[in-house]
Amino acid sequence: MDLRNRSIVITGAGSGIGRALALQLAGQPARLTLVGRRAGPLEEVAALVRERGGRAHVVAADLTAPGAPREVADSARDAFGGLDVLVNNAGNVRAGRLESLQEREVLAQIALNLTAPILLTRAALPLLRAAGDGLVVNVSSGIGLVALPFYATYAATKAGVAHFGDALRRELAGEGVRVLNVYPGATSTPMMESSRAGAEHGFEYESAEDVAAAAIVGIGEDQLRVVRGGQTRRRMVELDRDDPAAVDALLAARKDALEEAVTEHSTV
Repeated sequence: MDLRNRSIVITGAGSGIGRALALQLAGQPARLTLVGRRAGPLEEVAALVRERGGRAHVVAADLTAPGAPREVADSARDAFGGLDVLVNNAGNVRAGRLESLQEREVLAQIALNLTAPILLTRAALPLLRAAGDGLVVNVSSGIGLVALPFYATYAATKAGVAHFGDALRRELAGEGVRVLNVYPGATSTPMMESSRAGAEHGFEYESAEDVAAAAIVGIGEDQLRVVRGGQTRRRMVELDRDDPAAVDALLAARKDALEEAVTEHSTV
């Protein structure tokens, strides 16, 4: 896909991967609808987008609120006349043992990581079809490929949004709307600030800018999946598919240390 002058919605655009995507797409140039809970960070990103030659429209919204997905889609249409690309990037996390999580923490992850992108995509589909060459980008997670202990709900939502993307791509085949799933590994974003997991726990970090750049390459090359983590991630995915008991054993050896490192990991 040629991204020049496209109308693009990015959720979770105030920080992290969403912010990095917005700034890198600005120079295409692009017409960006920046979505997030807080107006302040979005306005800061919008100002930077405009400095780089792009256009920006801010929508401060709670995507889990009733009616919010429709409002976002309508706002992008009203601002830029249509919609070419939807990036479902917004997400949250609450790690820890499942029985220690509060019910609201479980439901909050499901609402933002899974339900919201499904409903926003549903609301955006007429606009994406009308574009004639529409695209949905779902930002999943490496944990959506290889599930980790203490991330049971998060893993479920990230695997869920990825399978949603795969199913939707097949549903829309030949109808002018494609779907790309992006699987970041551990990424240096505000979302990870409450985690103490490092390389010794299997978390090897890369920058949000690198993830965003890889996603943009994937869009440009009409890829179906962008998987970060290099050969290490590929080997782990293959091992989990072919010998899941071996992955169980590998993770069991670091389970206690991992629990201690991630038990306070929360953006909920």
